[in-house]
Amino acid sequence: MRYGFYGWEGANVPPVTDEFPGISNPKDLYVRLMRIWDADTCAPRMRKNWANEHPSFGQCSVTAFLAQDIFGGEVFGVPLPDGNFHCFNRVGNCVFDLTSEQFPCALSYEACPPQSRDAHFAKAEKLARYELLRSRLLRSCTQEG
Repeated sequence: MRYGFYGWEGANVPPVTDEFPGISNPKDLYVRLMRIWDADTCAPRMRKNWANEHPSFGQCSVTAFLAQDIFGGEVFGVPLPDGNFHCFNRVGNCVFDLTSEQFPCALSYEACPPQSRDAHFAKAEKLARYELLRSRLLRSCTQEG
């Protein structure tokens, strides 16, 4: 199977927790996320452009920190022209970006600054979106296994 996210070919890192049954690597997480991402978990400034056809749109930070919960590692950010960062994960030598499909061109994942969970979640709306996504994922994993 071919997945649509950057780094999928080498995304074989195991989870560091057993809290999410049925997720054994980032590819499993991606499959689940494709079913639970929606406008409610999208960044508010981007919601008007969110659509089922591109569910990863506006989901980067909440997704990257959720992936960090499951696989460990670090979250980094690709600097964007508007001053924001596009978040992705690095676990050891494995780099993956579960939300890369929202970009029409390839991003550079080299020399990107680390992203702080505390800084991102200082925004109450972002913390609420992360908690919503996390709770949906837990429900998906425990209902479907």
